[in-house]
Amino acid sequence: QVQLVESGGGLVQAGGSLRLSCVASGSIFRVNTMGWYRQAPGKLRELVATIRSGGSTNYADSVKGRFTISRDSAKNMVFLQMNSLKPEDTANYYCWYRASWATPEYWGQGTQVTVSS
Repeated sequence: QVQLVESGGGLVQAGGSLRLSCVASGSIFRVNTMGWYRQAPGKLRELVATIRSGGSTNYADSVKGRFTISRDSAKNMVFLQMNSLKPEDTANYYCWYRASWATPEYWGQGTQVTVSS
């Protein structure tokens, strides 16, 4: 089992910045992928960004150039630096972990990000 706890959400004006953090605990594999997804009201959950333990990253087109994902593998933490925020970034942001495609995926409880215009 893996537990994920997010922090760092809040209310910010358009153009502002926020930094999300997530700490993982439990049965953490050394090789894994962590990331962030988001879900806005009435919409499906969507990928924001992922980062592998080796450091390779993947971003949704909608956040490229504005968001940066990073990790501290020694502390089992993943971060999402969000700059130039837009009202359409408003959503509940979920931390995600998976060791491999053959193992279960885990989700945090989410942290709300609200961007006012």
